[in-house]
Amino acid sequence: MHDLPFVDAHVHLWDLAHLHYAWLTPPFSDDGPNGSVEPIAATYLLDDYRAESANWNVAGMVHVEAGADPAQSLDETDWVEQARTGRGMPNGLVAFAALDDRDVERQLAAQAQRSGVCGIRHIVNWHPEKRRSYTPRDVTGDEAWQCGFALLGKYGLSFDLQAYPAQFAALARLIARHPEIPVIVNHAGMGVDDPAEWRAGMTLLAALPHVSVKVSGLGFAFKPWEDAKVRARVLETIDIFGTERAMFASDFPTDRLFASFDRTLGALAEAIADFTDAERRALWGRNANRIYRLGLDV
Repeated sequence: MHDLPFVDAHVHLWDLAHLHYAWLTPPFSDDGPNGSVEPIAATYLLDDYRAESANWNVAGMVHVEAGADPAQSLDETDWVEQARTGRGMPNGLVAFAALDDRDVERQLAAQAQRSGVCGIRHIVNWHPEKRRSYTPRDVTGDEAWQCGFALLGKYGLSFDLQAYPAQFAALARLIARHPEIPVIVNHAGMGVDDPAEWRAGMTLLAALPHVSVKVSGLGFAFKPWEDAKVRARVLETIDIFGTERAMFASDFPTDRLFASFDRTLGALAEAIADFTDAERRALWGRNANRIYRLGLDV
């Protein structure tokens, strides 16, 4: 077993009989940004995660909204809250709210009332190639979306940023205006295109002290999975953000589309094998614990 305490900063749970997830519902296609998700289109509960992560010393976890029907976003939060209060995990919840919704403040207020909710995610990946895009257009430049983002600080919520590097320059300008809102970049910046563009965008975000990054989702950039390329991207991501603003995450079960749990986490472990004990503890758990305000002893 991997010895250091692991606070998994990005996990999804879903019960397909309880909530509706359009992206996990047939028919399946290879055309989307994930490719076909049919291999993971089955109910995934805490015990399923525990079985996959059995070789790792999981001391805590952050549940990130999993793409349930937007009308069921509070239902998803309440369902995960039941596991949190009954089983002790997940320890923190990143809930969904569409920041450009005219009703966004009511949604944020309602989510913030749930004791486990520490942040919000609204996926905003826009790409000129339709098959890579999660949204019909880039909403992050809209005044409505920016106003919704600005409300997060009022409710003490962080923001999980899942976007593409071409969007980072404009987003960095917005984020810089709101130092009260912690921002966590998802999936190592999802550098699916030009490495130089990824590096430039990540450097702009890392220049802001209230921005951190989750090292996960490497299979989006390197599909098929290649250990050497993944390890190199892990090290470069950490180099850009530093060992105090990077955190490891599995992104399971989604990342099983690219590699097994052990291979995914093994690549992270190998990449930092020669780091100091303090640096490794920070990356595996202490940074996630601090940034998501989980209150764990790791």
